[in-house]
Amino acid sequence: MRGRVLGWDNSVSQGQISGEDGQRYTFARPDWRESYWPARGQVVDFEANTDRAGNIYVLQGSGTGAVVGSKDKVAAALLAFFLGCFGAHKFYLNKTGAAVTMLLCGTIGWLLVLPGLIIAIIAFIEFIIYLVIDDTEFQRRYVQGNQSWF
Repeated sequence: MRGRVLGWDNSVSQGQISGEDGQRYTFARPDWRESYWPARGQVVDFEANTDRAGNIYVLQGSGTGAVVGSKDKVAAALLAFFLGCFGAHKFYLNKTGAAVTMLLCGTIGWLLVLPGLIIAIIAFIEFIIYLVIDDTEFQRRYVQGNQSWF
């Protein structure tokens, strides 16, 4: 059956799908057959079993590889390298609180030298992390686990 992912909660590894029959089905991580995490809006094919979905596959062209709401880790890394002291990579990843903090330390903080220097070092370390981390882990850690400001 076809359906659409309504949501996914990483903290409990469960999600919900709205089937084309109008019914909602719950699913857990073992039911998900893709190498990346589920995301809201993905069109999927699944086996319906009462109120549970199993053997869930994302249909071609509806978020395979580039998940709906995903961010590019290379873009985040480049922003961290070139504009990291201004928090550009944090704005890109929707981490508003951290972005504003980095922006303030990266601009006004240079008057005191130390805050600006610390922010530049942090941005460089994040640049390296973004480049070496696996794509799936990047999406899970920095994009889908994006509930907080920081």
